[in-house]
Amino acid sequence: MQANSTTGATQTREGTLHSEKQSMLKQPKAVWAVAFAAVFAFMGIGLVDPILPAIAKNLEATPSEVSLLFTSYFLVTAIAMLVTGFVSSRIGGKKTLLIGLGIIVVFSALSGMSNTVDALVGFRAGWGLGNALFVATSLAVMVGVASGGAATAIILYEAALGLGLSLGPLMGALLGGWQWRAPFFGTATAMAIAFVLVMILLPKASVPAAKTRLRDPLLALGHKGLRTTAGSALFYNYGFFTILAFVPFILGFDAYGIGAVFFGWGVAVAVFSVFVAPVVQRRFGPTRALMGSLLVLMLILVGLALAAGNSVALIVILTVTSGALLGINNTLFTEMAMSVSDSPRPVASAGYNFVRWMGGALAPFMATRIAEYFNASITFYVAAAAVLISAAVIFGGRRFLSAHEPDAD
Repeated sequence: MQANSTTGATQTREGTLHSEKQSMLKQPKAVWAVAFAAVFAFMGIGLVDPILPAIAKNLEATPSEVSLLFTSYFLVTAIAMLVTGFVSSRIGGKKTLLIGLGIIVVFSALSGMSNTVDALVGFRAGWGLGNALFVATSLAVMVGVASGGAATAIILYEAALGLGLSLGPLMGALLGGWQWRAPFFGTATAMAIAFVLVMILLPKASVPAAKTRLRDPLLALGHKGLRTTAGSALFYNYGFFTILAFVPFILGFDAYGIGAVFFGWGVAVAVFSVFVAPVVQRRFGPTRALMGSLLVLMLILVGLALAAGNSVALIVILTVTSGALLGINNTLFTEMAMSVSDSPRPVASAGYNFVRWMGGALAPFMATRIAEYFNASITFYVAAAAVLISAAVIFGGRRFLSAHEPDAD
């Protein structure tokens, strides 16, 4: 009897996994349109990576000044997260997506016309506003229209993130190797195409009956589980964007070399977020899996600290390997934020993203400034300490997180 029960449970689990895989591929055209647009939106994050040294040279700027391209972008993105729900709940998800895409088109084109680093930093800030409106709303829209439920939508969303992170440096290298301004115009063109696809393929949805207040995302952070997740993600993102924004300066490669390294890094992010993260989550449970992955990422950052100034080959290997851990962490953090709170998903997402993107805003500038005052090794040691704090926050709040997670296998 027990054997039959075990066999039945196994068959049920296998059947569930099979149906999940099928539902992930059989999606409405609207889902693929939003996912396609999301790929190009996330390409904007890593797009400037291969051309950071070229921008510094052509605009006569220091690495820390050029790093403000990331800081202004993510700072505005973080703050704007607080108003995305307010806007989308009044005009609807489709209009919010289109406004966000339109803003990105305008400011990415303006970025390509910049003649000073200050102007470029300012236009990247405007780009961040469009990014916030699109990114925060796209996940909620995908959850609403995807077949297979929220888990399938989140995996598709993280796949778009990983693909965008991998293609961004590649596009930045291919176009930036020719002319450093070209990647910005390339992004404007790609987002214009995404604008048309979303406008045509995404059906018009009714405006939500309940209106989101400006303070709702902050109130959502009063939930201990969401506050724990967001607080941990803030420190994690410091480590994440230290790798993304600082490594290009210590490789000594041209745009093509930097693009190749971060293309490999982005592919690792995409593959592990889609195919490995769900397996690890089912095997160990989200909380334990996340703590373990964060600790391994900390060790990679320590390895980068030891390799800095000593072995470029090891820096390349560790950077690409870090993408695997980042892919796992991104999926686990996103699913945790979406499931742990009792607030509506768009509200919980806005509060969570407001906190976590602050890590993305701080890391690029802090990483380069620390290296300028001390050395590259100290930069990575600080990032390793931040990731250790991230794991400690998860450990401290594990009771609130575990209460909302399914049983591990």
